[in-house]
Amino acid sequence: MRPLLPLLAAALLGGCASVAIDDNYGELQRFARDEAGSETRWLRSAAEREAMAAEVERLLAAPLGADDAVRIALGYSPAFQTLLAEAAAASADATGSARVANPVFSFERLVRSHGGERELDIGRALGFSLLDILLLPARLERAAFRQQQTRLQASSALLDTVTEVRKAWVDAVAAAQVARYQEAVAGATGTGAELARRMQAAGNFSRLQRAREQALAADAAANLIRARQNATAAREALVQRLGLTPMQAQALTLPERLPALPETPTDEATVARTLVEDRLDLRIARADLDWTAKDLGLTRVTSVVNGLHVAGVRNSETGEPSQRGFEIELPLPLFDFGDAARAGGEARYLAAFNRTTQIARAASSQLRISYDAYRSAYDLARHYRDEIVPLRRSIAEEAVLQYNGMLIGVFELLADARAQVASATQAIEAEREFWRAEATLKASLLGQPVAPLALQAGAAPEPAGGGH
Repeated sequence: MRPLLPLLAAALLGGCASVAIDDNYGELQRFARDEAGSETRWLRSAAEREAMAAEVERLLAAPLGADDAVRIALGYSPAFQTLLAEAAAASADATGSARVANPVFSFERLVRSHGGERELDIGRALGFSLLDILLLPARLERAAFRQQQTRLQASSALLDTVTEVRKAWVDAVAAAQVARYQEAVAGATGTGAELARRMQAAGNFSRLQRAREQALAADAAANLIRARQNATAAREALVQRLGLTPMQAQALTLPERLPALPETPTDEATVARTLVEDRLDLRIARADLDWTAKDLGLTRVTSVVNGLHVAGVRNSETGEPSQRGFEIELPLPLFDFGDAARAGGEARYLAAFNRTTQIARAASSQLRISYDAYRSAYDLARHYRDEIVPLRRSIAEEAVLQYNGMLIGVFELLADARAQVASATQAIEAEREFWRAEATLKASLLGQPVAPLALQAGAAPEPAGGGH
């Protein structure tokens, strides 16, 4: 047993679960700072939860920006706290998988009565799995791969949280902005409908002309109802992402409008310089492949010999000297030769290998798709900002001048005003799609494969009014 003492010590000191959990959380914090530009908070006590709740109240005292929304989600949301706890549980499981099973102590007491005499037999044995000790280096290495996989999966989940929170914030701000513009449209069409009613009563308008104006007002009222419902739904989606309480949700205020478009979009060369090998999805696939390979190696050994137990034995019997010795327990592969386990392990390895190959080959294509969606959304939003909206504004201003000069009537003026508001609404929707595309592109650069907007069915809220 003396040569096995170092291995036993290694088994006992093979890893502390709390240390591994803290190390993994520290790595996640570093990823959040470097890649997401935010901080994570793991609330493990009532005092920490109260402190974070006070910080959330402070952040909600002013209109909530996108960065502050991410900060709340990564430090307060119960969904993200669940993610952190599950990552800690996975880390503890990985640490436990590398440890040798505890030794087993067995005690046997037998009594024999014969001819008025009473004999007592006592057996004691202390055993452990010798196979576990022999495979300890491989188990430790496999546990390290599992810890790596846990860190990568937690980073991927964090990235997904950040992306979804930013999209939810963009949707909420844009939906509220569209609802305000739809109120202006409804007001203009309502004025036109009332004026048409009065003109018909005075005999200056036909029934058909009045009906047309009333239909416009009715459509605008329906669009306003949809816009308000979309604004409420988008706001509540953000509230759910942030994990706010009902009182905190009431205190939530959002900016009046989306951020201005950047003067220049992200350069395609920046995307081209992205190292595909550093993407999270590929690193997760490689960690899974390594883990599967280690399992395959263990399977080839344990499929034939899946147990080897050694025990020290001491037996005591009344009137007899004590017996000392050892016993070895070894399963015999008479019925199960391990071929099914080996075949299954090899198939799982091939699946992991091909999955990794597919992810690597698709990574560059995903980046190109995401960038194309981002650049198209930027060009469209800028076209609305620089061309369509100024042109509609100019038309409305000229219409006012012509109305003042009695060259056009009030209904032509109202029609131009409605067209101007409609173009502004479309510009808001184009800006919303751009900011959503930017969030998707950032996630794709880091290795979170997200389908681009053009490929997502119902990814964004339906524009108020059902489109134009």
